[in-house]
Amino acid sequence: MIVPARFASGQVEALFDAVLVNDVVEPNTSLPDSIAFPIDDRLIQDCFALVLQLWRDGIDRREARMLVGRLVRHADLDPAHRVAYKHVRAKFKQLRFACVLYDRRHRCPPLVKAVTTLMGHVQDAFRNRHPMAVRGYALLLRLLLSRPLWALMTWEARVLRPEGAEGFRRYRTAEMRRLAAMLAAPQLTGDAFHAMRKIVSRFVAFIDVLRTLRPGEDVYRLSRFLSAINGLMGAMHDDLVERHTTGALDYHSEPVALPPAIRDRIAALVGRYEEDVATLRH
Repeated sequence: MIVPARFASGQVEALFDAVLVNDVVEPNTSLPDSIAFPIDDRLIQDCFALVLQLWRDGIDRREARMLVGRLVRHADLDPAHRVAYKHVRAKFKQLRFACVLYDRRHRCPPLVKAVTTLMGHVQDAFRNRHPMAVRGYALLLRLLLSRPLWALMTWEARVLRPEGAEGFRRYRTAEMRRLAAMLAAPQLTGDAFHAMRKIVSRFVAFIDVLRTLRPGEDVYRLSRFLSAINGLMGAMHDDLVERHTTGALDYHSEPVALPPAIRDRIAALVGRYEEDVATLRH
């Protein structure tokens, strides 16, 4: 079981500030000389504990249900409530990433996964103006945000068994090898692209926490480089979903080319990581 540490409010706020800009594309970012940052068992536990505190203290369940209730009634949100919804979803996404990254099984608990997935479906639906889909997803989401299921979600997160540093390194190396294999394909379906994006997003989430707990120039540079990849991939995914919705593209079976701006950056990331593995045996 993970017993969350109590971090200063400034650290929690710093993490969320990093999350809010982790898809901002800055065209002139570059990788640091090394991305092999020191990792130990305590760091892994602290990474999860900080994200858990961001989620637990940063979301008011009743306010979240109020937002979802507005979606049930109106199938949309005004600009201020859209921002509030975005922030709640961002904190759920960070918890989901943390569960996959730091648990020994590298899996997200069912309720946390269900809420995060539904929040994404709701956002896609109201962004693409499908009110019936918005209301349907929002009804399910309101149920999952009920008091008993919220308590169960909290329990799911707290009983995770933290990964050790060596296991985390092996997991991260396996993720990089998956990225390398995906890059070898000249084109990707929407599903394959989404799988690639999730690997990148998990790495982004880890570096967001790392730059908060152990700040430094190299980890900051890596966070900005990853932010550019994350933002470009997010924009491409939104376009794929919109084209699928209008019938211009079959998201699940029709392959598309990965733009050079994304491919080149991911190739550079994988190459730098492979150099670090060969040099440091990590």
